[in-house]
Amino acid sequence: MTLWGEFRKGIWAENPVLVLLLGMCPTLAVSSSVKNGLGMGLATIFVLLGSNVVISLVRKIIPKKVRIPCYIVVIATFVTLVQMLMDAYAPPELNKALGIFIPLIVVNCIVLGHAEAFASKNGLAASALDALGMGSGFALALMALGGVREFIGQGTFFEYQVIPNWPSFLLMKFAPGAFIVLGLFLAGMNRLRMNVARRE
Repeated sequence: MTLWGEFRKGIWAENPVLVLLLGMCPTLAVSSSVKNGLGMGLATIFVLLGSNVVISLVRKIIPKKVRIPCYIVVIATFVTLVQMLMDAYAPPELNKALGIFIPLIVVNCIVLGHAEAFASKNGLAASALDALGMGSGFALALMALGGVREFIGQGTFFEYQVIPNWPSFLLMKFAPGAFIVLGLFLAGMNRLRMNVARRE
């Protein structure tokens, strides 16, 4: 696969949320608004990119028997950096909304899975583009879910009132609303993939 293909697959063909169904815990919990989705997406991109690059560089010197603990230490280092940067620079309301889900990136199967399945077996450029593609796909999915939930729930987009006097729909602020919107997204993705398969 070309380097461009490695990047592109994470956005559409192997989107972590809409195709592989990975990272469901933060997806359902923090996708209540576009801003929360963007914050979580950027944090995940940073951790994915940093850990993939480092693991790709040191993959030949890590003994196979201790590779998973080593990968977790690398990932935890980048998660700690993200947490510290967010504590210093992120708006307090965003920091509060993402809360425990930033430290939980350490055990996110998107990050750990790509460290084991991709970065440990490929070179620097391919690993970096894979991380950017998967992270971007994750962020775009979270923002799309957050946009729909925020608009239906409050009539806002990026916390700006799009439709005045919109009646509040509280279901969209909570996990059941996330399940409903995600289910509709997955149904739409399946329909698109079936149409593409029929044309081929």
